[in-house]
Amino acid sequence: MKRSMKTYINPSQARNDKSSMDRSIVLKNRQEIALMREAGKLNSEALTAVRNSIRPGITTAELDEIAEDVIRKNGAIPVFKGYPGPYPYPATLTICINEELVHGIPGDRKLQEGDIVSVDCGTKYKGFVGDSAFTIGVGDITPQAQYLLDITEQSLYEGIKKMRAGNRIGDVSASIQEFVEGNGFHVTRVYTGHGVGRKMHEGPQLPNYGSPGTGLVLQPGMTIAIEPMVLVGTDKTRILKDMWTVVSSDGSLTAHFEHTVGVTEDDPVILTNP
Repeated sequence: MKRSMKTYINPSQARNDKSSMDRSIVLKNRQEIALMREAGKLNSEALTAVRNSIRPGITTAELDEIAEDVIRKNGAIPVFKGYPGPYPYPATLTICINEELVHGIPGDRKLQEGDIVSVDCGTKYKGFVGDSAFTIGVGDITPQAQYLLDITEQSLYEGIKKMRAGNRIGDVSASIQEFVEGNGFHVTRVYTGHGVGRKMHEGPQLPNYGSPGTGLVLQPGMTIAIEPMVLVGTDKTRILKDMWTVVSSDGSLTAHFEHTVGVTEDDPVILTNP
């Protein structure tokens, strides 16, 4: 059964529908941001354990078990698991391979030499959520694939540079878009970054494209997951029959990096660093 892209809010992404647009923005105080840093650190530890286990032959389900084990052993909750959608999301991670952009469901698929793999994780700890993602090559990958990873990751940091009080959402979005498109790739026009806090999805949405000087003014206490999702051949996507996995419409490679970032009176703070 084919589902509309705008019907559900999926893990790691606020969809472009009215329910996500209406989500309120919650400013955090210093104590709450400190708790978010703890959640973000634990989320990063789970992703590091996964990163260190990526090799040819391992299944995506095995990687999912590794992340869940780290999260639960530390008294935290994997927030993707059971997340509402076309059906409750069944795993701790979203894992995407090659042309898969976001929301890939772990299973018995084995990684192969030359694949590129995107891993997204959300962890709730002491009432707050950390949300981050990375893409990595499995063994030796092509120069084009490595270039895609490098540009996508750097575009994340280009966006983070603009996460300053007084700037606007459009300043962040435009910096990502300009860097990605200036290097010959495409940003998704459907899936966005989002506020994070006590809930995995809060306001505001943060698209990967936009115009400088437009959109909401950033304020100290905002905490937002910035997540460039980049495609080699097109910005168009489609959803697979599992009703979760999003792929490039032309089958070209994709990449995805993400950090949860806090806006302060001074420099932006990455809350999901190791």
